[in-house]
Amino acid sequence: MRKVFGRRRREEPRAQAEQVERNGPLEEEAQVRESGPWDSGEPYPERERVDLGGLRLPVDPGFEVQLNLAGDHIVGAVVIFEDSALQVHAFAAPKRSGIWDEVRAELAEGVRGAGGTVEEREGPFGAELVARVPGEEGAQSVRYIGVDGPRWFLRAVVSGRAEPSEEVTATLEGVVRDIVVVRGDEPMAPKEAIELRLPPEARQAVEQQAGGRDTPDLNPFDRGPEIAEIR
Repeated sequence: MRKVFGRRRREEPRAQAEQVERNGPLEEEAQVRESGPWDSGEPYPERERVDLGGLRLPVDPGFEVQLNLAGDHIVGAVVIFEDSALQVHAFAAPKRSGIWDEVRAELAEGVRGAGGTVEEREGPFGAELVARVPGEEGAQSVRYIGVDGPRWFLRAVVSGRAEPSEEVTATLEGVVRDIVVVRGDEPMAPKEAIELRLPPEARQAVEQQAGGRDTPDLNPFDRGPEIAEIR
């Protein structure tokens, strides 16, 4: 990308040196991305999303959204669309390096250790894994997608149909592409899960149910997916 400076070219080295002294290496200059998943601190396109705290998850009327629980903590979300499921988790990552290469190797080793098969291929988000994982009802097709962001890492796992339709594939990839990750400023260890929370409407419904008041089924949207919890 060509850089434009207000001063003459012969003064450019000094400007670069001053910038390095103030802000560190030039490689940390902000870059405008054309596609997500997005960081909450950068501009991103508007669309309907459910606010889960650490993730703002795109939703459509045909989706069912489930939440992954670790104890009493929400650590991930699942979008079910037709016969396929997209599971997403966000993790903290180092400031100056991504972790997808390391995580990808660990996932591949785990699949092979469980008796499955896995191969790496290039996908719309970069390197990804396509695996066949043993299960109670036979081997299941699983696709692992990873995206390194600024101080966060997003892992997406697509499962379900062995050969999902182009429409289903495009829809679920669109969900990944439009996710917004809210990392926060607090210190976190690499690979520590970014905790999620119920959206305000769902929290209110849960509190009302706990208080014994009559409430409708848990559905915080006038239209769109129903949120359920899975452990």
